[in-house]
Amino acid sequence: MVTKTFIRNGLLLIGGLTLAFTTCLAGPRITRVMEVPKSADTPYDNILVIALFENFDMRMKLEKDVVNQLVERGVEAVASTSMMTTKTPVTRQVFAAMAEELSSDAVLVTRFADVNAKVKMKDMNPQTSYKVSPADLYYPTYFYNVWEVQVEEYVEPPKLELKGKLVLATQMFSVMKREVVWAIESKSKLVLAGDPGRNYTLYLDEAAAIAKHMSKDGLIAK
Repeated sequence: MVTKTFIRNGLLLIGGLTLAFTTCLAGPRITRVMEVPKSADTPYDNILVIALFENFDMRMKLEKDVVNQLVERGVEAVASTSMMTTKTPVTRQVFAAMAEELSSDAVLVTRFADVNAKVKMKDMNPQTSYKVSPADLYYPTYFYNVWEVQVEEYVEPPKLELKGKLVLATQMFSVMKREVVWAIESKSKLVLAGDPGRNYTLYLDEAAAIAKHMSKDGLIAK
């Protein structure tokens, strides 16, 4: 049987099965792609947060976690998904209207730069149990010196093992200058995650790393 594997926006699609990723405990590694220019109108205190993923739920989760990180640092921040639905067009005009409505002084945009993962199936060891009769584990049959034993074998489905990397690109746009004033890349090692609806490690780690480096580079006051 041939199994087709696709990587799309951080989701792994294998034969119709959708799986999410989680990062290793070490967290993402940040590379600064663009330094903040001296002419930048920093720090920013009113930021529109945008995640440009195909999956709306993934956008919403990352944006929410980034907003929480910024709010904890005293910054006014709003997630774009809080002002739209799954049917709202994802266009420059829509986001520009949001920034104008919110009087944002900066826009933070995160998108996937690269997803590279290797997948393999690992056979699991079966387990066997005996059905105990009232007398013993086995009992005689109508045939001479023949005994019957009822055995049930439980075979777990093959285990899916995934390893790879995820690269996110994040840019900060100045509303007043209408230009990019800061950019980073976030690289994370991936391992297989279970339920994509319950696994928030990736979003929390990425949001914390983004906010930390925004603060470190003087984009926000704290």
